[in-house]
Order: sequence, then structure tokens, then C-alpha cells
Amino acid sequence: MTQTADAIIIGTGVIGAAVAFELAKAGWKTLSLDRNAQVGHGSTAGSCAIIRMHYSTFDGTAFAWEGYHYWRDWKDYLGLPDTDDIAQFREVGCLVMKTEANGHLEKHMKYSAELGCPFDELSPEQVLEKLPIYALDSYAPAKRMDDPEFGKPNGAKMGGAVFWPNGGYVTDPAFSAQNLMAAARQHGAKVRTGAEVVKILQESGRVSGVKLKDGTELNAPVVINVAGPGSSIVNRMAGVLEDMTIETRPLRQEVVHVPSPAGFDFEQNGTIVSDSDIACYVRPEHGNHILVGSEDPECDPHQWADDDVTYNREFTDQWTTQAMRYAQRVPSLGIPSLTRGVVDLYDASTDWIPIYDKSALPGFYMACGTSGNQYKNAPIAGKMMAALVAYCEAGNDHDVSPLQFTLPYIGQKIDVGFYSRRRAINEESSFSVLG
Repeated sequence: MTQTADAIIIGTGVIGAAVAFELAKAGWKTLSLDRNAQVGHGSTAGSCAIIRMHYSTFDGTAFAWEGYHYWRDWKDYLGLPDTDDIAQFREVGCLVMKTEANGHLEKHMKYSAELGCPFDELSPEQVLEKLPIYALDSYAPAKRMDDPEFGKPNGAKMGGAVFWPNGGYVTDPAFSAQNLMAAARQHGAKVRTGAEVVKILQESGRVSGVKLKDGTELNAPVVINVAGPGSSIVNRMAGVLEDMTIETRPLRQEVVHVPSPAGFDFEQNGTIVSDSDIACYVRPEHGNHILVGSEDPECDPHQWADDDVTYNREFTDQWTTQAMRYAQRVPSLGIPSLTRGVVDLYDASTDWIPIYDKSALPGFYMACGTSGNQYKNAPIAGKMMAALVAYCEAGNDHDVSPLQFTLPYIGQKIDVGFYSRRRAINEESSFSVLG
């Protein structure tokens, strides 16, 4: 058996590319595989690419606050030549409406304060100063359009919001993955696109490589599953599902693009907004549009896909529902007859918190179940996965004695067991894209 690489990484999305970059920097000979024709052209390309800090768990908040610093210092982090173009991070801030559903953000503010992550509480009047197109009637709980109460205020008013000034978004998520892979190549990383993995090879009780659809066998003592919405299929190939309490499944989502109301430039003056009262999140979008995503309210059935290839790529009435929900908050919103936006898949875990872990098969690792909310954490997830692989390959049992990993920017030590495939379902999760 001729060894192809020290580690094979399945997937070249933003997290897979970050894993390749961090391992290559540490001296590993890596080979990244992707069935797509270009790096970053899986679910990363359809990401809303929001960089936010607010989470309902301490570990989630710490990880996201750490992750922000890499986007802030993107050029320095990559170490690419000055002549190279890089993805742009727009730091427009993130405003989160206080609601009963999010506990009026008490946990979020507590954890941010403990970690030194800046935020400001805003009164309703201050919300309207930032977003004069808004109306602050409450509509909770979120409803579907066929509900006779849809669009009718419940008589209450929104009680204000919390603003995280360091929030923002990356304008081209696929390009950010390509930046990471270009940086990894500087350290010797190899990439093969158009390469579909059909089998995880094993020898003497541990992983030994992969087999491609064209029959090619590639050998390595370490294989890392970062296949996004295809992660559950790859885990099944490896035979590692039985000891996992947390599952991953591809979840279909629609994201809406609508024009900003007349007289307000949302692209220049808007911000990211998370609003569980109407079950929407929004961010500025190119061309003075507003991107509207769903926060997965209970009234909306989840649209699970059987795999990450055969799913409906056309817009449905969910597009109109999300646009109309946001129009409750922005009465002057125009909803065009031509539907624009994105239809794509999330790699959703049982509790919407990712799995960054080893597996029951020695040498086989996984960074999956990222549930549409881990784009922001890609650089630090890559760094942590590189440390985890090194820890386990040195003979440590991560299941018994989980890796304790220090987040370099903020100096916070975290228990990587928080992201275990065998964890109890985290009841502090929002069980939605919010994580």
C-alpha cells in the first residue's frame, strides 16, 4: 500500500479548507477531495456567511467570539501575497430583537459579558433610529400564511434589542474557501476536485484511505469527513454511525432576496437582524437587496432530504412565507413577483450544534452537523480539528479524556468534548439555525 498523504480531507467547503490549511501549516501532507468542479462550490457557496457572536450557550459564544477575530484579520491569517484578492468581511453589526423565545437575551448578554465581547442594549426608540423602516408590533408566535391570524399583531410591542457591533458578513463565501485553500497550498496541501468518494477503506481495524467513483484508491492513515450535507453518507460508508447519539441529516432551506424599501439603502445602512418574533433573520445583500432567512419556527415543517444530490432546487411557497413574515416588520417592503435567492441544504445535527470529533473507527474524524450556523467558526474549527487529530494520533483517548483546547485570541480554554458525537442532546440549544 503506497501512502498518498498523511491525511485525506473530504470536502473543500470553508471548514474543510480551514482544516487543510491548519494541518498543512502544522507539517501534515494533506490531500483535499471534492466531487464539485471548484473549491467552495458545495453548501458553502449558498451560505449566508453571517459572522455573529450571540449564542445561547457559553461554549458557542466563546467559539464564535474567537472566530470573529480571524475574519477581522483575514489577510494576516491567510498569509497570502499582497497581490492576491481576498474575500471581504463587512462589519455592519448584528441587532437581535428581545423576545420571549430567546429569553430576552439574558443568557446571550451574560456569556458575552463574561467573555469581554462588546454589546449594547437598545430601547425600541433606538432600534427605530437604526432602522427607520421598521414597525415594532409583535406577531409571535410565527405563523404560516394559511393561518387566519397570519399578519395580525398580537397587541404587544417589541421591547427593544441587543446590538453586537462586531457582527457582519462575508460578501462571497465560496471565495473565502478558495482563499483558505490557496493559503493551504502555500504549505504544500494538494487538492483534487471532481473526485467523488464512494468507499472508506479500512485495514487492520483502522481507516486506510478512500476509493473514488472512478475506481482510484487513495491511501492515508487519517481521513477527515467535512462533507457538509453529505456527511451522514460518508459516516455510513465508514460504519461509524452506531456509537453516535447525535445524527446529521441534509435539511433543505430557502433564502429570500428582496429589494430594500424605497428611500432606505439597506446595503449601506442596514445591519444583520435576528428576529424570533417573526422567525426571520436578515442581512444586507448586494444591489441594495435584503437577504431573508428562516429561524425555523415550530409551525414550519422541516424539509429533510434523502441525500445531498436529489432535492428540489426550485422555490416553493416557503419563499413567499418568509418574505411576508419580514413584511410584518417592514410594512413598506415590496415583494416582487420574480423570486430571487438561494435554495440549498444545511448539514443539520440533532441539536443543531456541530460534531467536531474522532469516531469509532481509528483514524477517521468528522467535522460535520454544522447546521447552517458554523460558517463564522470555520477558521477556529480548522485550528481545533488539527489539534484534535494530533491529540488522538499521539495515542490519547478523546472519548475518555477530551482535548482541552485554548482559543488563541481570547485565551479561553474549552472542552472539545462539548462537540462530541456521543454527547447528550444539548437542551440549551435553540434547536434551529441559531445553534
